[in-house]
Amino acid sequence: MRSLFPVTDLTTTAAAPDPSGLLTDREWSLDELADAYAYPATGGPWLRANMVSTLDGAAQHDGRSQGISCAADMRIFGTLRGLADVVIAGAETVRLEGYRPARAREAFAGRRAAAGQGPAPAVAVVSGSLDLGFSLPLFTEPLVPTLVVTGAGAPADRIAAARKAGAEVVIAGEGARVDPARAVRELADRGLRRQLTEGGPRLLGQFVAAGVLDELCLTLSPMLTAGDAQRIAGGPGVTVPERFALASLLEEDGFLFGRYRRADAR
Repeated sequence: MRSLFPVTDLTTTAAAPDPSGLLTDREWSLDELADAYAYPATGGPWLRANMVSTLDGAAQHDGRSQGISCAADMRIFGTLRGLADVVIAGAETVRLEGYRPARAREAFAGRRAAAGQGPAPAVAVVSGSLDLGFSLPLFTEPLVPTLVVTGAGAPADRIAAARKAGAEVVIAGEGARVDPARAVRELADRGLRRQLTEGGPRLLGQFVAAGVLDELCLTLSPMLTAGDAQRIAGGPGVTVPERFALASLLEEDGFLFGRYRRADAR
C-alpha cells in the first residue's frame, strides 16, 4: 500500500518529506492505518461512512459488497471498526451481509482502552419496522449490547421482542420512520460519538440528505460490473450537491482508498 496523497497534509498534493516511510509501496501496519484514519478531536459526534464502489458505480455484486472488495479493503474495514464507538447499519444490509457482533481485536485493545472505549464497538441497526431476527448472534452473542434505532411508532410487540432479546432500543423519530439527524444525536448522547456507518445505500442516502455525514471513506474498486446494482447512496437527492474535500488517498493493486471530509466539517 502506498500513499498518493499525504495522510498528514490536507491542503496540497505536493511531494513532502516522509520520514515514516508511509509513501513507500509496502503493507502498512494496523497501527499506521489507525493513525491515518484516526477520528478528529471534536466535542460532538463524527459520522463516518465506509463504502466500496466499482468504476461504473456499483456498490454491490450479486447483492453483496464482498465480490468487489479486496484484502486491503478488509484491513481498512477492520481498522475503521477498531476505532469506532458504534457501527450503524440498515436492517436490509444486516440481513444481506449476515451481520454478526463486532469482535474485540488485540491490535486495537490498547488504543481503545486509552480512548475510554469498550473492547469492541456496539452495532446499531436502523429499522422502522423492527423486522429483525432477534435470535441471531448479533443479538444473542454481542460483547456489548446491540442497539436497534427505530421510531416511536414502531410496532410495540417488536420493541418488546427487541428488549427481551437484550437489545437497547433507541427512539429516534416521532412516527414509524427514523430521523437520521436525531439518530446521530441519540447515539452521541449515549457516549457513542465516534460513529461509523456501513450502509446500505438507502441508509447512507438518508444521512447525506439530512446533511449529517462528516466523512466518507470510499474504496474505488478497479472493476466493471454493468447491470443495475445500487450506488453507494440511494433515495431522494439533495437540492444542492454538498462539497467534500479529499483528506487522503492510498493505493494498492489498483484499488484506491479515498478519505473525504465535508468542506465545512466541524
